[in-house]
Amino acid sequence: MLYIKKPLICAHVIKISAIMKISDKFEPEKVWKYFGEICKVPRPSKKEGKIIDWLTQFAAEQGLEMKKDTAGNILISKPATKGFENRQATVLQSHMDMVCEKNSDIDHDFENDPIVPFVEGDWVRAKGTTLGADDGIGMAAQLALLASDDIEHGKIECLFTVDEETGLTGAFALEPGFFDGNILINLDSEDEGELFIGCAGGVDTLAAMEYDNEEIPSSHYGFIVKIGGLAGGHSGDDIHKGRGNSVKILNRFIWNLNNRYDMKLASFNGGNLRNAIPREAEAVFSIHRDDVPAMKEYFGSYREIILSELTGADNGFRMSLDETSLPGNAVDEDTQLDLLYSLYACPHGVIAWSPKIEGLVETSTNLASVKFNDNRITITTSQRSSSDSAKADVAAMVESVFRLANANVKKTGGYPGWSPNRDSQVLYLTETAYKRLFGKDPIVRAIHAGLECGLFLEKYPGLDMISFGPTIKGAHSPDERLHIESVSRFWDLLLEVLRITP
Repeated sequence: MLYIKKPLICAHVIKISAIMKISDKFEPEKVWKYFGEICKVPRPSKKEGKIIDWLTQFAAEQGLEMKKDTAGNILISKPATKGFENRQATVLQSHMDMVCEKNSDIDHDFENDPIVPFVEGDWVRAKGTTLGADDGIGMAAQLALLASDDIEHGKIECLFTVDEETGLTGAFALEPGFFDGNILINLDSEDEGELFIGCAGGVDTLAAMEYDNEEIPSSHYGFIVKIGGLAGGHSGDDIHKGRGNSVKILNRFIWNLNNRYDMKLASFNGGNLRNAIPREAEAVFSIHRDDVPAMKEYFGSYREIILSELTGADNGFRMSLDETSLPGNAVDEDTQLDLLYSLYACPHGVIAWSPKIEGLVETSTNLASVKFNDNRITITTSQRSSSDSAKADVAAMVESVFRLANANVKKTGGYPGWSPNRDSQVLYLTETAYKRLFGKDPIVRAIHAGLECGLFLEKYPGLDMISFGPTIKGAHSPDERLHIESVSRFWDLLLEVLRITP
């Protein structure tokens, strides 16, 4: 086979081994077993080769039919169990890749190092990095089903897609006819007890500014300001929670320095992924020596203002200011103004709430990152909406802000939403199963995050879909954690739906 298990670094082996011994006590045992195995295999977005090889080996060892398309999507099929041969085929779907976020003080190579999970109370989380439960736990449930010999089900087709997190590449590339089932259960939701029947569509808006170097006067002193400790999170699921955006907070500070003092900006870097609220940012600047005392005093008052504004919403906020060597060059004055004013004007957060579904964000935008590199500044934003026209409108709003600042702007990665179907057969089956198992009604709703379901529906117009999963908090951030008990309920619900599907 293509995949060869290599020895891991000793420290990682010890930590993961300890976790898996603890996890062996959890139910369902097979799901946790496979989740542990998945944690050992690096799987960044667009670099899923190792997990593809692992899935290939798994299918061969289980004697199951497997096929792979040109994008790298994998389909592993398992025949119906005895007595269920006439049942409908069901597609179970998850994505292979994971968001690769870490705290700045953590040394972790996502392309080569395993994820190091540990148990904290009722949760499993990782050591300073994203856990990859989004969507590793969905994969683990599929693998546990495929490896089982004591579960009743009709034909199962397990679809594993690539690059969901950074471009929905696998869903875009999926060809009609790759699978046969007319029912699809997406395993990429993060709130146990909630059934999702719709999702937002999205688009990315990218801006680029070129700048010239400007000499810094010798009368200036150099400083570095850093923002950290913010919760960040998923730019869909968490956008309405009032969490701090490190880019906006840092820019507000630098913008005020620009208006108060003789200040030159040398660099500004913050955020990482388009679908994550930025948690950390830093800027290097210089300021005239006569302005240093007043600037330091202003820094202290500004930090207190932000602490007060974020109380209750983002209590981990940190902000530091330190002297540093005088930068070699600064951004030219015109570009400095274009950058600071456009970042200040760029919207971030909820734009509109749904008029149809109470408590659902309809439209939002995320100012995700700013990067300085070789006299070029790249600004990444992402927009989401369950209304195609509103999505286009907010993207045009963001585009206009940056075009007014003389930036080059392009849109990428647009994907459709998934319109709710309250008359869905699989929804009825899942609601029925949930009530029977747990004695209460599940919550049925749409989600503001993007799922691959909208793209599947374009390729398979007759597809009947639902999405559910265990409880995951802090997705797309190092605070990501998986609720242990909810995994068992998620698993029981999945098995019951498969058992009663006609």
